[in-house]
Amino acid sequence: MRTRAFDARRRGVDPDQVREFQARVADDLTDLHRQVRLLAQENDRLKRALRDWQTMHARECRPPNDGHW
Repeated sequence: MRTRAFDARRRGVDPDQVREFQARVADDLTDLHRQVRLLAQENDRLKRALRDWQTMHARECRPPNDGHW
């Protein structure tokens, strides 16, 4: 999608094709932004879950050599 050719017209290119292409690019960008936002939210959720698990695990674990054996 890096290059796009439009049909030539008397005064440049076909404006309908240009508008259609712009709309498609705008829709793609909107979708990509939505995906990035969702992935960032999922990433934050996973980070919090990992942090919570690490905190819980650290409290439950006894330091080495902290016992009778």
